[in-house]
Amino acid sequence: MEKNVNETLMRNVGLLSRLTEQEVGMMPQTDAQLPSVDQVKQIITLVKSIIFPDYFNKRQTDETIRSYYIGVHMDELLRLLTKQIAHGLQFAENRDAALSTQRIYDEASQLALQVIDALPEIKRLLYTDVQAMFDNDPAALNYGEVIFCYPVVNTMTHYRFAHKLHELHVPVIPRIITELAHSKTGIDIHPGAQIGEYFAIDHGTGVVIGETCIIGSRVTLYQGVTLGSKNFKYDAQGNILNIPRHPIIEDNVTIYSNASILGRITIGHDSVIGGNIWVTHNVAPHSRIQQSKAIESHFEGGLGI
Repeated sequence: MEKNVNETLMRNVGLLSRLTEQEVGMMPQTDAQLPSVDQVKQIITLVKSIIFPDYFNKRQTDETIRSYYIGVHMDELLRLLTKQIAHGLQFAENRDAALSTQRIYDEASQLALQVIDALPEIKRLLYTDVQAMFDNDPAALNYGEVIFCYPVVNTMTHYRFAHKLHELHVPVIPRIITELAHSKTGIDIHPGAQIGEYFAIDHGTGVVIGETCIIGSRVTLYQGVTLGSKNFKYDAQGNILNIPRHPIIEDNVTIYSNASILGRITIGHDSVIGGNIWVTHNVAPHSRIQQSKAIESHFEGGLGI
């Protein structure tokens, strides 16, 4: 029996250790290490400790001590971020596989510093999101409850950090970051989407926001909302084109649960989109779009429709 076990293990180890043609075709043409999901998780933990230091660290009322701890976390963030950006850069299109490791790390370091420079603005935006969620939900009793408990804060922390990386054309890492939030909260936001300040998602499960969405300020979504594409366009070779294909949502719009807004259409400012609506056309500002009233039917004697 033991011999059969060993033979089975060795045979399958041998088979699985061989690089298949398909596997080789999907790998970057370098020998560098690939990004680490575990280290990306550490990066987001550090971002939370820097953006919300009193909530995700021991509270420090002394500004000097607070500065010390934020500095320590910032230093570790820069180190990890540089490393993961360097590993992600090998997935960039038209990348020169012959670039030295030092050249790659130098580029990654410059990109990481640009992200660090963006942290004050990311923090400002995230606190507007907290305010929007508090203002929109009567069940929120205080800001701490929103920051600790509401999935939108976790999701938007991931998204706003990932969006900056996406703006800098860092491959792979932004998607890992937003997918970590997606797997935890059920809110799927592509890092390429553009989202203004004071953004709120109540409940959140099932929300989808596509790559080319543009969302203004003071927009509120409820669970199950899809801001997606209606169809795809292809080039002459049959390859799918990555062109603007998702909605534009202007300022002060509310979209209720399970509404699907599809295609490159515009929802005008100060509009309300009701629940369970399928919208594929432009909506003028100050509109109210809702379902037609339900029809009440009565059945007698067990008869159906």
